[in-house]
Amino acid sequence: MMCIKTLLPAALLMLATSVPALAGDDDQTALCGEAEERYVEMFGQASSEEEGVTVVTMYKYNFCPAQITVPVGTTVRWVNVDKRTSHSVLVKDFGQPESDRAFPEESIEFTFLEAGALDYLCGPHWESHDMIGMVTVEP
Repeated sequence: MMCIKTLLPAALLMLATSVPALAGDDDQTALCGEAEERYVEMFGQASSEEEGVTVVTMYKYNFCPAQITVPVGTTVRWVNVDKRTSHSVLVKDFGQPESDRAFPEESIEFTFLEAGALDYLCGPHWESHDMIGMVTVEP
């Protein structure tokens, strides 16, 4: 019986700490849904309908989706669908400087020619808003 008393508080603590993470995933999904709606309003088609590129939207200090996997040779286009905020893209370990800022309805593109997992961030917002993403480039 003593084992159950010891395990129960630990199990409850694990459950309580996992609930916010689940809610955060729902929040991220909803936020990315809003970003896609803004994209369609701005460009008249879904981001998935863009030919020759993979689109990541920048919206409310988030990358949507924050993690992507693409084959070597893919061009990734980050599109700012915010109403007022500008964003940049700095792909760590890519050997390129931080991009210029993209204002609403503007975009930034990089073509990935080598396999690997690369973190990227928004220069002005990665520290204050945790605006960070990752692209995994597969051979």
